[in-house]
Formats: sequence, structure tokens, C-alpha cells
Amino acid sequence: MTTHGHSPHSGHGANEETSSFTELMGEVMATAERFGHREHIHLTWLAVQRYGTAAAVYLVSDGIQRTARYAGAPQKYNVTISRAWVELVGHHAEEADTADFDVFLDRNPALLNKKLLTRFYRPTTLAGVPARSGWIEPDLAAFPWRHAGTDDAAHISEYE
Repeated sequence: MTTHGHSPHSGHGANEETSSFTELMGEVMATAERFGHREHIHLTWLAVQRYGTAAAVYLVSDGIQRTARYAGAPQKYNVTISRAWVELVGHHAEEADTADFDVFLDRNPALLNKKLLTRFYRPTTLAGVPARSGWIEPDLAAFPWRHAGTDDAAHISEYE
């Protein structure tokens, strides 16, 4: 994984965070007609590659939340969904160890399944106010990377 030695939010102001998110969005949208699920994954993958998973959680979540507010739809933002997707992409980006997004997706096709989080969460949990406003741990199955040393820490294709 290629990461830079800095976080987009450590010691920097909101303008730099906005700039980082805007740059990533521009890069994704340069080859896309619309911002759908694949583009969300691409944006998240780029953020993880450049800043690491922990910083990407903040960068992507903050950027998506600001975008939803700007679009007049702040209710569409969900803290748990944003963080869970960044953690999923981050985990598999580290395992895939590739600088090519298409290769990454070829190795992790389940990430293109918009309903992948339902392997870990009940839909009612994700739709609830607590998940929208704060982080909720998975309530169906733990994320495999959170209990290292078990056979569950293999590839995402096992989730399918």
C-alpha cells in the first residue's frame, strides 16, 4: 500500500481537508459519468492509498457529509455506513497491495455489492438514528480483521 507520511487532518485546517477530498473526487470523476457505488469505492480506495485507513475514515466521512449537506440532503449521511466501507476497503487494499484500482476490484469483486454491509449489520441497525449519528459496531458478524488469528481473516470473496 502506498501511503504518504501525513494525514489530511493532522495539524491542518478544514480548507486542506476540503482540498484533499475535492482532489480525490476530481480524480474519480475524470473517468466517470456519475458518482455511483463504484465511484464511492474508488474514492475510498484512493484515500486509503494516499493517507492510510484511519485518516481515510475521517477524510471520506467528512467529505461525504459536507457533500450531502451542500446537496440539501444531510439526512442521507450515515456515520456507520461511511466508516464501515472505509474499513472494508482499507483492509482489502492492504491485502491486495496493488496501485491499480481495476486490479484491486478484480481481486475484491464483492466490494461492488452495495449490500455487502448486511453481512455484518442488520438493515434496521444501519437505518437507525444511532448508526446515522455515530459509530455502531457490527451486530451480525464482526469484521474479520478485528479478530486476527482466525480463519475469517481471508478474502472478501468468502462473504459472498
